Amino acid sequence: MRGLWGASHPGPTLVVSALALALGLAVSLEAWRLVLLTLAVFAGQLSVGISNDAFDAVRDHAVGRRDKPIARGDIRVGQASSAAFTALAAALLLSAPLGWRMLALHALVLGSAWSYNAGLKATSASIVPFLLSFGAFPSLATLSAPDPAVAAGWAWIAGAAFGAAVHLTNVLPDLDDDARTGIRGLPHRLGGRVSATMAAIAVVGGAVAVLLGPTDGDISTIPPLSWIFFTGVVAVAVVTVIRALVRPPGRILFRLVMGAALLLAAQLVASGSALAA
Repeated sequence: MRGLWGASHPGPTLVVSALALALGLAVSLEAWRLVLLTLAVFAGQLSVGISNDAFDAVRDHAVGRRDKPIARGDIRVGQASSAAFTALAAALLLSAPLGWRMLALHALVLGSAWSYNAGLKATSASIVPFLLSFGAFPSLATLSAPDPAVAAGWAWIAGAAFGAAVHLTNVLPDLDDDARTGIRGLPHRLGGRVSATMAAIAVVGGAVAVLLGPTDGDISTIPPLSWIFFTGVVAVAVVTVIRALVRPPGRILFRLVMGAALLLAAQLVASGSALAA
């Protein structure tokens, strides 16, 4: 169990599950709907993380990834694959009571994520699953409500921006290892500096969408909290771009962009009931 948990990418799994919980609270879901939404997303993220390590087992072993339980020999590929499919089935079963719309969208989100793991990560289209899965993510909460509705267009833009930032910077610490094993996704083709800069621009674009989207053009209605989150996103993004231009790309860029992306997520959650408008 410890090996499977390590293979699930615990950090991202918990962050995305917490984001689902926060979005569910923002749209005022009933307690049982909120619990099912959070558990469904958690199970889905377990399936995505574990399947990623199962698909990458040969490559991880080739480059000596001692941080990977499968490459380290703690669990076998077959065990990981079985656990990933079990978690996937659980995610869909938990989604079903929330309605067929939520079930269908969650299946699409997870199918998109699994397609990245299965091979899209090595192509120039590697960013597409992140745009689709995270763009649709706010709608998992709004479709879980008694009166299901797809999230507003600006929420899709913000989610897609979050996903783009995650993808463009998540691979920065592993560029060399990926190159040795034939992985050449979009960030690898763009290079570290360009990827980090594009990620920073993406989160600012998402922050603008969340800031202005619910206002119907009336800027005076923007609450102070939204301005605070927006200012934080822009500030961290500016630091990221400057750092990318003057220093070699590294893990610090990943941390900076993730900080900006989490501020964007908080800004999205703070928009509350406007998500379903």
